[in-house]
Amino acid sequence: MGIATDIILLVVAAFFAGLLLQRLGQPLVLGYILAGAILGPHVGGLTVSSTKEIELLAEIGVALLLFGLGLEFSFKDLRPVRKIALIGTPIQILLTLGLGLGIGRLMGWDWRSCLWLGALISLSSTMIILKTLMSRGWLGTLSSRVMIGMLIIQDLAVVPLMIILPQLNNPSVGIPVLGFAALKAAGFIIAMVVLGAKLLPRLMRHIAELGSRELFLLAIAAIGLGVGYVTHLVGLSFAFGAFVAGMVLSESDYGHQALSDIIPLRDLFGLLFFASVGMLLDPVFLLDHLGQVVVLVLAVGIGKGVIFGSLARVFRYGNVIPLAVGLGLFQIGEFSFVLARLGVSTQSITHETYSVVLTAAVVTMVLTPLVSGQTPRLYALKKRWFRHEPLETMNLPEAELRNHVVIAGGGVVGYQVGQVLQRLGLQFVMIELDQRRVDRVKVAGMPVVYGDASRETVLEAARIRSACLLLITTPGIVVARSIVLQAKQLNPRVHVVVRSSDPEFLPVFKELKVREVVLPEFEAGLEMTRQALVHLRIPAPEIQRYTESLRQELFTPLFDPAGGYKTLSQLRSAERQFDLQWVLLPSDSALAGSSIREFEIRKTTGASVVGVIREDKLEPNPDADFRFRAQDLVAIIGTDQARDAFQKMSLPPKDAESA
Repeated sequence: MGIATDIILLVVAAFFAGLLLQRLGQPLVLGYILAGAILGPHVGGLTVSSTKEIELLAEIGVALLLFGLGLEFSFKDLRPVRKIALIGTPIQILLTLGLGLGIGRLMGWDWRSCLWLGALISLSSTMIILKTLMSRGWLGTLSSRVMIGMLIIQDLAVVPLMIILPQLNNPSVGIPVLGFAALKAAGFIIAMVVLGAKLLPRLMRHIAELGSRELFLLAIAAIGLGVGYVTHLVGLSFAFGAFVAGMVLSESDYGHQALSDIIPLRDLFGLLFFASVGMLLDPVFLLDHLGQVVVLVLAVGIGKGVIFGSLARVFRYGNVIPLAVGLGLFQIGEFSFVLARLGVSTQSITHETYSVVLTAAVVTMVLTPLVSGQTPRLYALKKRWFRHEPLETMNLPEAELRNHVVIAGGGVVGYQVGQVLQRLGLQFVMIELDQRRVDRVKVAGMPVVYGDASRETVLEAARIRSACLLLITTPGIVVARSIVLQAKQLNPRVHVVVRSSDPEFLPVFKELKVREVVLPEFEAGLEMTRQALVHLRIPAPEIQRYTESLRQELFTPLFDPAGGYKTLSQLRSAERQFDLQWVLLPSDSALAGSSIREFEIRKTTGASVVGVIREDKLEPNPDADFRFRAQDLVAIIGTDQARDAFQKMSLPPKDAESA
């Protein structure tokens, strides 16, 4: 079967290797690389025969990943990091070129090989970083946007590097070629932004109107890969074109749907890319050149980590960001493979140099998820050693905070809660680690602390010791549990309300003595059930009884076995059955000109009149002698039957008889 057999073997091996790594708490990416190494040509045994074809398919994976990246990150998202991306990345590349020159000279290489080494190690891996950020749930944080902004500029820098490096012996020829390539890249970007921003959304709207999900998916893949192929034809990067197409499409109304549809295809081809990286790993060569590879990995890892972390500091990024960027971008990237092949084909570097750099690149890629995953631990250690480092707080009141609410998480849910508390004039403090959300909360005038809510110093800054309520709006069980444990240590009396994604975690929160758990998916299911029953004309009391019984079955055994929750549920049910309702009296209403006493409204209907709005003025709790007028807006409470009876009473006499 040829390549079909190879793909089947890779997918099956990647599944079992990914399952193993997932059990060990490691990212799936390492499993994919392990599967490629096992089935690669250097290990023996069951081997993939069509290595070259797999590498070609892997290029589609790179393009689809960058297309998905473009869909997920619009121009607005990258705007806050434009300075470090546009200015800092070229500085980083130059500094890494110098690092490569130093490492190469120490290893006894000639100056040309040293310069090529600097260029090869200056590029980091977009694929590895994206997968690592996704698997750890860090995508969307400010540190991730700094990394992605710098990676995008690095990927763009591949084009001039591929032109300049082979022309080192003849600069007069290389400079015009480089200038022409820059003009082509600029022309393509302008054309995509100007023409693509108008044509692509219209095309997607037309396809969406056809109502075919299959055709919609095909159109998305065709746009991403087709635009990438066009850039390849004009001499630019295939992946670069796919990324720009995704960025343009993200500005349309169909960006979110396009992203959700392309994810499975992207992940499948991405698997082939990581497997192809694993197939490049030669254990025999690694053992024979272990000293060189170890020195190169350590020198590159430490050197690039320091360069990236220092640049983040220079561009005034604080807290965890320099550490996250340094530990995230230390590896050698996949575009270095492309650049290294060019170096061998032009006889600029030897095969031994190529193999050493290639092996070191694979090792750094394998180490990336492990090293990057240490960011929270090292940051916590840093905070413990340097407690004098001030936390970033905004809009906190000067007066002492007491009996206030602490909101852990400034996302959609936390921001909405903050808006309501702000309008009611109630004291609260929000804690958020994503700088983008912090900026939004700051602009809204809400008090916010930048930091990780599971850390003692951050909770102290939010005055958790004097708070009466803690709302945890992040759905992750690990994060929520850490926050609850730390908050309870600082303030055992604080009441905690937690948002959870799964009912299976309810016993965990019961053990932590959490006061209440909100399950958004469960509540959405109840509301969908209620809407369906209303449509089927089931009586409102019956709907309420069914939905409340489901809620009781879930929560009562765990949080209140003594029956308190059941009593509260019954009170809530009674409250909804005796809901307040407004009734507008028509001009010829039977009640117009009569008093409440004359019609004996409560005795006749069972409903109580609790208010009347007349000429934009509210008359609360009118007495028995209050007389109605036409166009009065009457507020009544009572059962469904009582309110129906009052509505019939308020109709004109002829309509009341027919009703």
